[in-house]
Amino acid sequence: MSTRKTIRLTVNGKPYEREVEARLTLADFIRHELHLGGTHVGCEHGICGACTILIDGSSARACLTLAVQADGASITTVEGLRNRETGQLHPIQQAFVDAHGLQCGFCTPGFIMTTLELLGENPNPTDDEIKEALGGNLCRCTGYQSILDSVRLAASRINTASAA
Repeated sequence: MSTRKTIRLTVNGKPYEREVEARLTLADFIRHELHLGGTHVGCEHGICGACTILIDGSSARACLTLAVQADGASITTVEGLRNRETGQLHPIQQAFVDAHGLQCGFCTPGFIMTTLELLGENPNPTDDEIKEALGGNLCRCTGYQSILDSVRLAASRINTASAA
């Protein structure tokens, strides 16, 4: 019995078809097959959130998801947020830069993808709601205040742009 499976999925708007080992994680598929290095693998147990991506619009841990489970799905990684035409960063990415939420940067893609989901569902989160949403992402630099500031700034900018 073959352990290889053919999968078809869309990543950041681009369709892919690949034959993969059935046990290949989605994080390894994204990083090694598609060469998108923004999805980081930290703990490999789903605890740290560094590998957070969106699968069909909902956040998921790429280290806990097999690539074959994503067959037919639409995946968004941190690379997919930048404006393709202008190269401009997504407002959430820019807010993390401006409010110093990047720190060492290892956990940042996971925080940004979780923030994207949060602000999509709740454009005006309270501090407690932000903390609750980001509770599954760990920052080893322990600079959570800057991350909280970044999410608030992103929400403000997105809401201002939406109102214009």
